[in-house]
Amino acid sequence: MLKLKRARWILIGLGILILIGGLVLLTEPSRKEHLSTKDSQAKHETSGDKATDASDTTAEGAQAFAMVSRARQQLIGVTTAVLERRPMETRVRAVGRIAYNEERITHVNLRISGWVEDLFVDYTGQVVRKGQPLFTLYSPDLVATQDEFLLALKARHKVKDSPLPEVHEQTEQVVEASRDRLRLWTLTDRQIDEIARRGKANTYLTIYSPATGYVIDKKVFKGMFVQPETRLYSIADLSAVWMNAEVYEYETPFVQVDQLATTTLAAYPGEQFHGRVSYIYPYMNQEARTIKVRVEMPNPALRLKPDMYGTVELTINRGIRLAVPEAAVLDSGTRQLVFLVRGEGLFEPRTVKPGPKIGGYYEIQEGLEAGDKVVTSGNFLIDSESKLMAATNMMGSLGMGGIKMEQAQMGQMEMGGMPMGGTQPKKTKDMAKTPGERKVGGVTLTLSTEPASPRIGENLIRVIVKGEEGKPVTNATVRLTYTMPMPGMMPATVPMKPGKDGAYEAKVNLGMGGQWDLTVTVQRAGQADVKETFSVTAGGGMSGMQGM
Repeated sequence: MLKLKRARWILIGLGILILIGGLVLLTEPSRKEHLSTKDSQAKHETSGDKATDASDTTAEGAQAFAMVSRARQQLIGVTTAVLERRPMETRVRAVGRIAYNEERITHVNLRISGWVEDLFVDYTGQVVRKGQPLFTLYSPDLVATQDEFLLALKARHKVKDSPLPEVHEQTEQVVEASRDRLRLWTLTDRQIDEIARRGKANTYLTIYSPATGYVIDKKVFKGMFVQPETRLYSIADLSAVWMNAEVYEYETPFVQVDQLATTTLAAYPGEQFHGRVSYIYPYMNQEARTIKVRVEMPNPALRLKPDMYGTVELTINRGIRLAVPEAAVLDSGTRQLVFLVRGEGLFEPRTVKPGPKIGGYYEIQEGLEAGDKVVTSGNFLIDSESKLMAATNMMGSLGMGGIKMEQAQMGQMEMGGMPMGGTQPKKTKDMAKTPGERKVGGVTLTLSTEPASPRIGENLIRVIVKGEEGKPVTNATVRLTYTMPMPGMMPATVPMKPGKDGAYEAKVNLGMGGQWDLTVTVQRAGQADVKETFSVTAGGGMSGMQGM
């Protein structure tokens, strides 16, 4: 007796190992078939109804319609919101520092070399006016050039009575060349005319300020030898200054050139100073993760001093935009997802393209429309339900085709002619009706499939809806819910695309061989919903399974 029992267990173990090996070998081709049928289903549904875009069953982040009862929704705290257009306004605050306006800084250099004789502006911070004397310079080269100019004038005077025009022309050219050389060495026409009037070269040249402002840098001293490459003074006009603000990286998309900016300073509490964004720097502070934004500010009273610290506030107004609460968007790292409420406990996953986040709302650029109702709380659990549904459908298509559904349901399988226990399922009186014509709720539903004998994989389901007088119903919303009558099998729901003469179609993927229940729901304005369940049997199980 013990030997018989032992032999029986050995046979059972061998049968299980054979079954597992067959499943492993057949998983890969079955998975490819499943993916191809899913792709074709997605293409068909995209052309028929925008809602099917969200039922993503690709290998990356598979999603499917989720079905959650009202009781479970209350338990997990599901809340919803209706999408609407709303004003998208916010404020960006940043710390900044006042700086010189680089466009208003003038540097004083010479084009000749020489020695500084008298120094009139002799300290940093001194106010100077345009045309004000800065210092005097003795330059031997400049004195020699003045003498050349005077000699050219004398030569022109000597030949003024010459009858030869060429002589007059040549002497005039020499005079103009000498005058141009003096101009290149920063002498003004007034100074040159004064030299010509006096008939004597100036030993010292007075250098004048080219701009009005404050001396912010001084490198010149009395008696110093200076050359053209020497920067003698830097003069800054403080009637306008810059405020360089450090804006955080994630806030920079909101900042635009010419935006109004308000600045407050610790030196003047309660006061506001206004300016405009004039430039956004093209590089980032790697340590602080900020980008410098330049605000140009008028400073007529000279109250704004360089290196003062302050706070810059920018008002961002993107106008009226379609927006969704931040909590409604789930970010997987590769895409952003929301769940649309479809009624009767059905939730549709929808991939969206969000814009900037302002005031707790994401601007929606693609994927949703005004009036859509989305889940704002409890969507993590709905997301899990959606992924579970997608995984269930995937598992169904990966290879249970040769096993009878009633055997899988009741735990009885035949392995090499050897029964493995269990009992046959009880047949009830409420078995679903087979395809054909059914009258329910004042309408006639005629269901058919293509191919006529459903197969494992993609099938076209067609339902013709007619009213009481036999007229086609063309303005209804029709949904198809399909599942297998077995424990753990989650239903999937897809919209049916309206066609001609009251026909509605949808492509579905019957992932396993056996009985499938197809529930058709018809919604008409002002009338009660109509539901009817049909039953079909998918054939064409996976080869190799029957013999195991």
